[in-house]
Amino acid sequence: MYDIIGYYEAETVAEVTALLAENPRLKLIAGGTDVLIKMHGGQIENAELLSLRKIKALGTIGKAEDGTISIGALATFTQVFNDPILREMIPILTEAAISMGGPQIRNIATIGGNVCNGATSADSASSLFALNAQLKLVDQHGERIVPIQEFYLGPGKVALKPGEILTEILISPDDYQGFGGQYLKFAMREAMDIATLAVAVICKLQGEAFDEVRIGLGVAGPTPLRCLEAEAFAKGQEISVASVAEIGRLAVNSAKARTSWRASKDYREHLVEELVQRALKIAIVNAGGAKLV
Repeated sequence: MYDIIGYYEAETVAEVTALLAENPRLKLIAGGTDVLIKMHGGQIENAELLSLRKIKALGTIGKAEDGTISIGALATFTQVFNDPILREMIPILTEAAISMGGPQIRNIATIGGNVCNGATSADSASSLFALNAQLKLVDQHGERIVPIQEFYLGPGKVALKPGEILTEILISPDDYQGFGGQYLKFAMREAMDIATLAVAVICKLQGEAFDEVRIGLGVAGPTPLRCLEAEAFAKGQEISVASVAEIGRLAVNSAKARTSWRASKDYREHLVEELVQRALKIAIVNAGGAKLV
């Protein structure tokens, strides 16, 4: 049973922020794949729901004249996977999108909901971390832009202020142009399972060396994270099996792995080292480099 005592629908962002200001108890619902599960499990009681599904403007994906890519918070994972702009410019994000659940879930689950849920296992999170995504947050008083690295505060906790909603995810051309990338998800089952570890790697090359490497991890700690020590080491390093192995080893230092029923701390750290290397080797080829053997 779902304990719902009120249900409202909004057709504009302004209407949403006004309703939230009037009633802070309102719980936003888009696809519902997270909210309804929490309600079914008794984590949300006496729910007053505010649906965003009629706000069509929040479901669009586009590219501005300056190259900035915007992804509306209500874009579904099916939209993200199929979008021609993202498939051409940021394929690492479309790879993450297709790994999310089954087709029924991807058809209704939204990327904004996935981010705002605050889960370290969110399928979009590690790729968005590697891409330095910026989040546009809006309330009655205006808007602010928050780097995604500052948005995750803890397990299931994000930096949304009362009355705020996420409207867009923004990715600057400086954060995707010239990069090659790869997303890898390790799960106990191949289909429709939560990740044991998610790895997103992008790199830009300069001749036979790394110009820049970025590594985003999911489920390697209580929140998604970046492997800053490994990234700093990679800059200017000659591309080789040895340098890739060292980048993988250093990535473990940034992980805050823990033992859970899904995997032990040691096993997760082993996965970080191995999957970062695998993803980086593919990313090198996708960035125009030679295959490492």
